[in-house]
This record gives sequence, structure tokens and C-alpha cells, in this order.
Amino acid sequence: MKKGLMLVLLTAIISGVSIFLNAFGVKGINPYIFTGAKNVLVAVFLFSIILMFKDFKELKSLKIKDWASLSLIGLIGGSIPFLLFFKGLTMMNPAQGSFVHKTMVLWVVILSVVFLKEKLNKQIVFGAIALLAGNFMLLKLTSFEFSIGTVLIFVATLFWATEITLSKYILKNLSSNIVAFGRMFFGSIFILLFLGFTNQLNLVATLNFTQFGWIAITSVLLLGYVFTFYNGLKHVNASTAVAILSLGSVITTLLKLVFLDKMVVPVQIIGMALIVSGVLFFSINLEKKLHSNFSTAKP
Repeated sequence: MKKGLMLVLLTAIISGVSIFLNAFGVKGINPYIFTGAKNVLVAVFLFSIILMFKDFKELKSLKIKDWASLSLIGLIGGSIPFLLFFKGLTMMNPAQGSFVHKTMVLWVVILSVVFLKEKLNKQIVFGAIALLAGNFMLLKLTSFEFSIGTVLIFVATLFWATEITLSKYILKNLSSNIVAFGRMFFGSIFILLFLGFTNQLNLVATLNFTQFGWIAITSVLLLGYVFTFYNGLKHVNASTAVAILSLGSVITTLLKLVFLDKMVVPVQIIGMALIVSGVLFFSINLEKKLHSNFSTAKP
């Protein structure tokens, strides 16, 4: 379980760095092309990893219901929510959009309690409240306005929360690399179909060498993200995994402070402290569960 925590923590670090770099790399690139190209590359990378780690035997032995589950993960996790999220961002304040996305921990907690039978206790409640309040402060939000963009990003967030919950369930029987591959492979197919139907696929030919370079760099980061996250998710609660991912926003803020000389105001410092506290609440709950299981297992 500690291995899982370390892997998801590494995911949060990768996420923080990736968000920081994406702000530079995505400029001038159609976001759907950007996402689709990265998904295709990462799917190829993960297939190579499957061959290297000898998971190909498992891949060949997958049943129809397994392929159906993986395609569903690709649909609700690797394609539709990205399309909704990017569209929503064009219709609302990016900071507000980011906050709506950060509410994912709340929906994963609810879905995990209902479908994965995770127990709800005061550590989880306090942790979720701290994470939401922390992100609100970190983003320097003073108000919140509802719009169609809000609805789109909210629906995207629900899709991602559902995908993580489903992935956690499927990981009981399938390896992490297979689930990660399914998410990226089928996600790529669905996004490519979308690009084809909307006559945007030809935009790939307009990309220049620099843009291809950014796609390659961010694809490596995305590979690291999905590889560490799904391998970590196999060993920790879904709600805890998503809570730890919240540290990514703290890391992005610190990177902006160091490399872009962005000022951090007191309310953001309080926000970062609350986010760290929220993650600790979830981690403490996981440790208690680990000790409880260990004590129960004793003769």
C-alpha cells in the first residue's frame, strides 16, 4: 500500500510539471489535436511496455467483457471528458473551470462509497473539505458564476470520476498496464473519430517541428502520469489516489513562483497548506485501514 502511495505521489509531481509545461506547449495548437496526438503516442509507448513486461500474454487472453470494460474506460476517461473540458474552458474563467475540475475528489468519494464499498469517516470528510477550500483559495477565487461552460466542465469531471472508480474495480482482475493501455488506446480511437467527423484531422499537417516537439515532450510526461497512477491506484483507495493528485496544483504554483517570478499572495499560501492538510487526512485514513487489516489478520 505504501508503494501505491509513493506511485500516486509521483503522479501528482508529474501532473504539476505537466500542467506547467502545457501552458507553453499548447499555445497555437488545436487542443483536440494536441490531446489526440498525445494519446496515440502514449498508447504506442504503453503497448511497448506491455511487451517488455511480458503482459502481452494477458492482453491476448482478455475476454470480450474485458475489452468492453477497457473501451468504456477509454470513452468516459480518455476521450469525451477531454472534449467537454476544452470546450468548457473557452466559455468560462479558466480558474473557475479548474476549481470545478478539482471537485472530482468529492464525486470519487461518493462513487467509491456507493460502488466500491469504501467507508466514509471524519478523516475523509475533513480531507475533502480541506481540499475544496484549499483549491478555492489557491485559485484566488472571490466569487463563482455558473454558465454553460461550467456545466460542460462539471460533466467532464463526473466522467473522469466515474472512470477512476470503474478502473479501480477492474484493477481487481486486470494488470495496471493493461488498464492504462485500454484507456489511452480506446481514448485515442474515439478522439480520432471525433476529429474525422468534425473535419479537423487534416490540421495535423499544419503542425510545425516545434509543435511536434512539445507534443513529444508532453507525451512522455503523460506516459509517466498514466503509468504511475494506474499502478498506484491498484494498491490504494480511489478517493485517496485522487486526493493525492491535488498536490499537482501546489507543485504547479511553486514552479511558477520559481521560474516565472509569479507572486504568491497569503491566501494562496493558506490554500496550499489546506491542500496538503487534506491529503494528509486521506493518507491517515489509509494508514488506519492498513493497521486495522493487519490487526484483523493476526491469529
